[in-house]
Amino acid sequence: GIGQDITAHLAQEREYSKLIDTANAPIFGVDTQGRVNVWNQCAISLVGYSAEEVMGKNLVTEFITDDFKTAVQAVLDQALRGIETANFEFPLMTKGGVRLDVLLNATTRRNEQGNVIGVVGIGQDITG
Repeated sequence: GIGQDITAHLAQEREYSKLIDTANAPIFGVDTQGRVNVWNQCAISLVGYSAEEVMGKNLVTEFITDDFKTAVQAVLDQALRGIETANFEFPLMTKGGVRLDVLLNATTRRNEQGNVIGVVGIGQDITG
């Protein structure tokens, strides 16, 4: 019945969250307003900000260097329209002020009804 469906769905959500959190790549997510709602362990160790420090904050205005704000916002806006971007390179500043070069894949995130609810970014540190 419905109770079992919900239980199975919640278990699947937990598994998905755990998979993201423990992945060996920095993964972040934003809602439709650009506010951070996913920030995994690898992102924490790479960038130096805890999940508590980034959750609910605007990713672009708070964490992207001025010269790339427009480009990163455009990638997020496109993903929110269902146009995904692969291998987008941009700088990310760590909490300690170190500039990292990140290669990003931005993926549209949808709910069960197929409505866009945000963007998930999977990154790779390519700092030389």
